[in-house]
Amino acid sequence: MAVSRADRVMVYETFTSIQGESTFAGLPCLFVRTAGCNLRCRWCDTVPAREAAGTAMTVAAIVAAADEAAVPLVAVTGGEPLLQPAVVRLLTALCDSGRTVVLETNGSQDISVVDPRVHRIVDLKPPGSGQEQANRYGNLAELGRRDEVKFVLADREDYDWMKGLIAAHDLGHRDAALLAACVHGELEPRDLAEWILADGLTVRLQLQLHRIIWGADATGV
Repeated sequence: MAVSRADRVMVYETFTSIQGESTFAGLPCLFVRTAGCNLRCRWCDTVPAREAAGTAMTVAAIVAAADEAAVPLVAVTGGEPLLQPAVVRLLTALCDSGRTVVLETNGSQDISVVDPRVHRIVDLKPPGSGQEQANRYGNLAELGRRDEVKFVLADREDYDWMKGLIAAHDLGHRDAALLAACVHGELEPRDLAEWILADGLTVRLQLQLHRIIWGADATGV
């Protein structure tokens, strides 16, 4: 029997690792990485997933994989998961199974369709990414206490853009956590830390923990 698009997710890979980013960093996590992305960020570190067609999995099969992994935290990432209609159903099914569910999204898609139990990690793309025009700023009005906004920064220009955006949208006084990260090999964490401290920004500097543990070129972690 053919599986409808409403029940089929094209998946690049699933694996269990330590969550390397967000406020969940350090926790064991099952990653469900979907295939395909609508953006072409200059520093993309998941190009194979972005370009892959992926393998079709039903929502039930992915939930079963989460049962087998036996960890309470699941991250649905990509690629860009919200390009696939079935991902919205998947997120709800994972929540229904009693897990803590994280969605990592590139910020170009409407997050209002996502189950309110999901922790939405929403990227905002700075000028250095080459994809600033794709930011869906309407998502900012949807943010709640479970959500996080992530800025990946390459240089001082990107940092100043982030600072201006936080002020313009009053993000520092909202419930969502603000995360600032460095493009690997381009911006030194020490520099970013000093800028944050000098400006008194209410952002959380985050390092990619998986890169520290397994190295910059490791995959499937």
